Amino acid sequence: MCGRFTQKSERPDIQIEFYIKGWNSEPDISYNVAPSQNAGIITNDGTGNKFSLFRWGLVPFWSKDPNAGFKMINARAVTITQKPAYKTPFKSKRCLVPANGFYEWKTDGKSKIPYYIFLKDRPVFSLAGIFDEWNTQDNEKLFTFSIITTEANELVGEIHDKKRMPVIIDKENRELWLNNNEYPESVLTGLLKPYDSGLMDAYEVTPFVNSPKNNSPECIEPAENLL
Repeated sequence: MCGRFTQKSERPDIQIEFYIKGWNSEPDISYNVAPSQNAGIITNDGTGNKFSLFRWGLVPFWSKDPNAGFKMINARAVTITQKPAYKTPFKSKRCLVPANGFYEWKTDGKSKIPYYIFLKDRPVFSLAGIFDEWNTQDNEKLFTFSIITTEANELVGEIHDKKRMPVIIDKENRELWLNNNEYPESVLTGLLKPYDSGLMDAYEVTPFVNSPKNNSPECIEPAENLL
């Protein structure tokens, strides 16, 4: 799964990396993005890439309860074309979630050790996401998203006991992913695969990151540096 990640790139870097044409929100720097918090996502409605802050945890448009999002922070690639909450957004409401890295916890006896995982050659990359909008009783809109996960590659599999990882969309496939036309399912599902572990790296961080209340550069400091 993907339960925490970082968004520490500032507006100029996001602008250049993702060819942003419109800003619905300003980036909110976070070293510890947690479920139910707002995070930056990128969408394209046919007029160019747009950056917005949406709440992490998908609430389908037909849901009766906005708290449903707490259970839908991740959408599994293997069932994304089948589950009612995911299959419609997958067809026409796909997004990218900029990330600088993400966290996973390795089980060691009764302890869980946090690790920070990132790409060796890219300071910021894109996770595959889907989004939806939900109307409140006051007819206000709530925009939410979910991160798609797939089988873990060799690197993440050594850390994550459930053998899951977020889908990373290569730079050359970002335009296709954001173009919300009715592509054949096979074209889109073909992108939902583990990323090359040889292009990734990881290191242990301290339990400081365990609390969502902690949000500072200390979250990504190697544990060995803080001993």
